[in-house]
Amino acid sequence: MINGKRIAVVMPAYNAELTLEKTVRELSDVVDIKILVDDSSKDRTAALSRRLGVLTFVHDANYGYGRNQQTCYREALAAGADIVVMVHPDYQYTPSLVPAMAGMVASGVYDMVLGSRILGTGALKGGMPLYKYISNRLLTAFQNLFLGVKLSEYHTGFRAFSRQLLETLPLLENSDDFVFDNQMIAQAVMFGFNIGEISCPTKYFKEASSINFRRSVKYGFGVLGTTASFVAHKWGIRRAPRFGASGRKVTQKYYSQAVQGS
Repeated sequence: MINGKRIAVVMPAYNAELTLEKTVRELSDVVDIKILVDDSSKDRTAALSRRLGVLTFVHDANYGYGRNQQTCYREALAAGADIVVMVHPDYQYTPSLVPAMAGMVASGVYDMVLGSRILGTGALKGGMPLYKYISNRLLTAFQNLFLGVKLSEYHTGFRAFSRQLLETLPLLENSDDFVFDNQMIAQAVMFGFNIGEISCPTKYFKEASSINFRRSVKYGFGVLGTTASFVAHKWGIRRAPRFGASGRKVTQKYYSQAVQGS
C-alpha cells in the first residue's frame, strides 16, 4: 500500500513456468494483491502460480495477450485495487521497479506510468534485437507526431495505471493481440490522462517471451492503424468506439465460463 492506496500486480501469462517464480519472489511488500491470468498455457504455469500464493485465473482457451489483459484488469478492480501494475512474468522487466511506478501514480501526478527501455541505455545492452530497436524508434517518432505527446516509447509491456483510468477507458474495444498495448496508450491520450515514464532495464534471453519477426511486422501495421484511427476520430472524420466515451468498459461482463479462478 502506498499513500493509502491498494497496489495490485497483474501478470498476463502464457507458458511462463520457467520464469514465474523468480518474478514473484522479487515483488515488493508494498504489493497488496498478486493476480495471474493464464491464457491456457501448455505448461504448469497455473499450478506454480497457485503454489506461490498468487490469485490465479485460467482462460478456457488461448484468447490472446489483449484479452488476457482485459481479464487482469477486471479482476484487479474487482479485488479492490486502487493502482494496478502490469508485470510480464517472463522476467524481461525488473519487478523491483513496481514500488517506484506505483508511487508515481499514487502521487496523483500521473494516471499511467510506462517503464521505458529507451530512456537511458538499457535496450540494446539488454539484448533487444537491432531491428526491433530501430522499428521502436521509428514508430515512436511517428506516434509522437500524430498523437501530440512526447514519449520515449509506446511499446513497453511494463505499466502502471490508476483505477480511474482502467474504469474509464473502453478496453473491451481493443484487440485481443499484442497491439492492445498500443491502443491503450492512444486511448489514454484521447481521454486526457497524464502519462509518465521511468527508465527500466530489460533482459532478452531464451526463456523470455518475445514476438517473432512476422508478428512484429503485424504489430507495426497495427500501430499505424491505431494512429490513423486516433487521428480520424479526433478530427471527426470517422468515429471509433475505441476512442468514444460510450465504448465498452472492462468492468462490464465479457465472459461467462471463460475464466476459472482459485
